[in-house]
Amino acid sequence: MSKTKKFSVGLVQMHCDADPEANREKIVARIREAAKLGAQIVCTQELFTSHYFCQREDSALFDLAEPIPGPSTKVLSQIAKECGVVIVGSLFERRAAGLYHNTAVVHDADGSLLGMYRKMHIPDDPLYYEKYYFTPGDIGFRAFETKFAKLGVLVCWDQWYPEGARLTALQGADVLFYPTAIGWHPSEKAQYGAAQADAWRTMQRAHAISNGVYVCAVNRVGHEGATEVAGKKEGGLEFWGGSFVSDPFGVVLKEGSRTDEEILVVECDPAHQESVRRNWPFLRDRRIDAYGGITQRYLDGTGSAGGSGSR
Repeated sequence: MSKTKKFSVGLVQMHCDADPEANREKIVARIREAAKLGAQIVCTQELFTSHYFCQREDSALFDLAEPIPGPSTKVLSQIAKECGVVIVGSLFERRAAGLYHNTAVVHDADGSLLGMYRKMHIPDDPLYYEKYYFTPGDIGFRAFETKFAKLGVLVCWDQWYPEGARLTALQGADVLFYPTAIGWHPSEKAQYGAAQADAWRTMQRAHAISNGVYVCAVNRVGHEGATEVAGKKEGGLEFWGGSFVSDPFGVVLKEGSRTDEEILVVECDPAHQESVRRNWPFLRDRRIDAYGGITQRYLDGTGSAGGSGSR
């Protein structure tokens, strides 16, 4: 592990406006508040500069994308330096005409841009039409050495894949951050809502346990994309909040509201991480000689890739 001192993480759970500039001003205020509460590493929710626009396919919405460096990284750099905090920010990146990514940037406490992570797993589900907007990441899974801790970043849909968490943890990350925009289809909430939210929470706790790392999931709140019918909101997505921090043993240290804006500040202790890993030595007992099949799309009953080749 890269650090021995305790460090504090800050998770900003908030409603988003349709106006990017208003959201940038809001996140600056929230980061200042988190820093005053003792946070040393602050993470935004996914795509914090706008509403979650992937609920429909509309080419005009590509105008929301920005270059990196660009307007948002300038703001994040300034507030990181001002407050002396590390910032993980989730942005809609315009890499070139017709080439866009869902990208997280990491600024160190001096304001410098340490690097970025491009979302690797891209969903395509009702009201989550991300394949229309985002090219899958092409710079792999990464960990960043910051002033306070070595951190890894993955984004939303990545949180369902143990491979991404593992490969990031194996690079020495002490903590994994998951900027997120996940919510209920209101028509399904009564029947499936509790189970969906529990699965989401459980999956990320499992990443914490199996890798012996802290995990921070940062979700948004609010009902976006809805229409008013007889004074009631219908359709759209109801983002379920519930941002939380899990320790390496899977214990949820703090959890946010399902509906309200919040800032969660949680202390993380590398000594606790060391203790958990000594007693649950999953990294020691991994059978790295037997995992070749993990790079195949699917295996038949004989343990081979099947078909005429090893695609």
